[in-house]
Amino acid sequence: MDPKTLSKPDQNVSPSLAPTTQDEGIPNKPVTFWHRAYRSMGFQKGYNFSLFIIFAGAIVGFSLARLSYLNISGSASSSYASGAAPGEWYWYSRGIYRIGITIHLATILPAGLLMVWQFIPIIRHKFLIFHRINGYLVIILVIISNVGALMIARRAFGGSLETQAGVGVLAIISTTSIALAYYNIKRLQIDQHRAWMLRAMFYLGTIVTLRLIMILSALISSKASYYNTTMTCGELLSILDTNEKVNSSYPQCGQPGSTADSRAIVQAKFGTQPEQIGASLRMSFGMALWLALFLHAAGVEMYLHLTPRENNRLRQVSYEKQMEKGLSPAGSAGLTSDRWGDAEPWKPMKEGTEA
Repeated sequence: MDPKTLSKPDQNVSPSLAPTTQDEGIPNKPVTFWHRAYRSMGFQKGYNFSLFIIFAGAIVGFSLARLSYLNISGSASSSYASGAAPGEWYWYSRGIYRIGITIHLATILPAGLLMVWQFIPIIRHKFLIFHRINGYLVIILVIISNVGALMIARRAFGGSLETQAGVGVLAIISTTSIALAYYNIKRLQIDQHRAWMLRAMFYLGTIVTLRLIMILSALISSKASYYNTTMTCGELLSILDTNEKVNSSYPQCGQPGSTADSRAIVQAKFGTQPEQIGASLRMSFGMALWLALFLHAAGVEMYLHLTPRENNRLRQVSYEKQMEKGLSPAGSAGLTSDRWGDAEPWKPMKEGTEA
């Protein structure tokens, strides 16, 4: 056959939008639909759209599932008081912890629903005002939610040191990432703005993966009989309702001189006893938090390193916009490694070349 014939594209069917079967040249409808779906939202690569569906879908799904928790102290089965892990409501029902959990839930749930819109390309390109306003709302809500999270860290699933440290680190790195993203966009350093916003989203998404790991760990550890933790007698009373039930199962709480702050050993078992379920979740929470945070931090860095062409393209866009605004040095006006580190000075692409 004539090589020119083989290389000549079909003038009637776009190869990227209408893939064909190998034998007959008939459009492959499922693939065509998939291409049109992600391109209609502004995505240029199918894998980007797939990752967006997975991670954004997880955050939206989790946020929607927890919206009923905004009814903090209601008697409904969907309220936070009814749905929290056994023993949690004992602390969150009063005082500074009640304020903290209210602030946290009232801000992080809306932030989760709003955040995903920032990563849809067509919104950034055609609805820039919405992108900016929504971005400011997300920044404000996340920062306030982190304040609430720090307020309740002392009692979150027992408030162990590893739990308090994990909550603190998550609040620091998510707040820092958002602050750096904000600084870079003000300097029109769009490539770095993208990188830091992706980091912030992945860090905040830790809570979803954390829940999966925590429940899985609780189920596995329940197979062994030697995992135990402690609960206060007040927590046990809030779970079991009556002093008789508490004293019969945990005699330590019925001894003379015992108080609501006295502690009893509870077996960690994800079974039928509510206090044992609470103990198994409490024992797993700190470990699950750190493991989920590691997976998300490593995952987002891997993604950023596997998408250098998009980074280079946005660096060139940043250069052009910074030149228009008179920012210096153009292409590196934000937080870039060549400006603040020892990387080779960045040079803009010559006209007609690709990133």
